[in-house]
Amino acid sequence: MKKLLLTVLASSLISAGVYAAELTPLQSDSEPDRTDWTQLDAKYGPMPKIDPALKIGGVSKTLTNEYWRSLGEGYKNVADKYGFTVAYQAAANEDDQMGQLAIAETLISQGFNGLLVSPQTDANLQPAYEVAKSKGVAVVNVNDAVMPNAAYYVGNVQKDNGVRVAKWFIQHHPEGGKVAVIEGQPGVYAAGQRTKGFKETIEADGKLKVVASIPANWSREKAYDAASTILQQHPDLIGFYANNDGMALGVVEAVRAAGKSEQTAVFGTDGISDAYASIKRGELTGTVDSFPVLTGEVAMNVILRLINGQKISRVVATPQALITKENADAFSIKDNEKLRKLLEQQ
Repeated sequence: MKKLLLTVLASSLISAGVYAAELTPLQSDSEPDRTDWTQLDAKYGPMPKIDPALKIGGVSKTLTNEYWRSLGEGYKNVADKYGFTVAYQAAANEDDQMGQLAIAETLISQGFNGLLVSPQTDANLQPAYEVAKSKGVAVVNVNDAVMPNAAYYVGNVQKDNGVRVAKWFIQHHPEGGKVAVIEGQPGVYAAGQRTKGFKETIEADGKLKVVASIPANWSREKAYDAASTILQQHPDLIGFYANNDGMALGVVEAVRAAGKSEQTAVFGTDGISDAYASIKRGELTGTVDSFPVLTGEVAMNVILRLINGQKISRVVATPQALITKENADAFSIKDNEKLRKLLEQQ
């Protein structure tokens, strides 16, 4: 298995060189060819007529995380509206790179017209992308990890997740203090950008200091262990930023166990329902919600336009918002149209 994975990754690196002349390596946060999700209709016109015979595949990281289940819900909402087929599948866990690759390759072999992919790493789905491209199958990279040669990407500005949390600490702790980061999976674009945004903003302020930054691979248990160790080393720590909500909830448990709940703020990323509930209970301080259902709907909108021959920006940026106890109720809207209007007003 390890030998096979190395072969796959080597193939990915070769393909990066092959396609470098066609596309510059994608940096989704800073790609200049971008359109905001609110401007799709204004810029490209109304949705084209949709063929009900279409088959669109969604390839997710895992279904054990609510964020990715919610993204699939967004795909299904659009498929139900227009009456075409969508198949949403995921690897067994967030470390199953080969399993995720096999899913993507199977959907291509089954004649699906398009793929919405959320890779586990920036490289593991590159071989499937090559095959899809050779067969004329539309592919959109949706959030999180970013394939460098992806022609199209839909998702939020990952760096801004960390920036928003850092600004909260700067505003609420003008006297300064120690903070720490619980990172996601090393080598994943989203994790790197979220961490970078937080650290750079903290460092620019000059009063707060990042005293630890430890990967926990998206694991709640590993985040608990990492946070426990950090709190032992820095008992005066005033806050944590975790790269996703699952890890943040693990950090909340560690902070509580250390008796530091009043002293140490904890922020996550994603906006899952457990995070909202924890915020409302006064446990988790906040999260940066990236609205996965809406993101899924936007991504499906984009791939349908591509299949119908429209020329779309390389990046379509989706919304995000810092959620704390002050605004958690307002953003807990179940009506998707009301949520859209709320976000459009930001």
